[in-house]
Amino acid sequence: MAKGYWIARVDVRDLERYKDYVATAKPAFEKYGANFLARGGAITELEGKARARNVVIEFPSMQHAVDCYNSPEYQAAAKIRHEVADAEMVVVEGV
Repeated sequence: MAKGYWIARVDVRDLERYKDYVATAKPAFEKYGANFLARGGAITELEGKARARNVVIEFPSMQHAVDCYNSPEYQAAAKIRHEVADAEMVVVEGV
């Protein structure tokens, strides 16, 4: 079974409230086996418009990745994120 990866590109508008998002999302990530591969850090812009924060999260499967996003635990966190950040998120199947 192929792993699933969240790829998120984020511009945070309110760093203090974004910490609330991170804390609220943690139970969902633990429940669905999330493994953070990249979280913030330095970037090099190669093509297109970059965002300030880039995150790659590995899950045991595509289904785990999608289920995590759709879970009540994560949706509570997503509500906070929508208020304090602009983002694009996709789930990608691993090879």
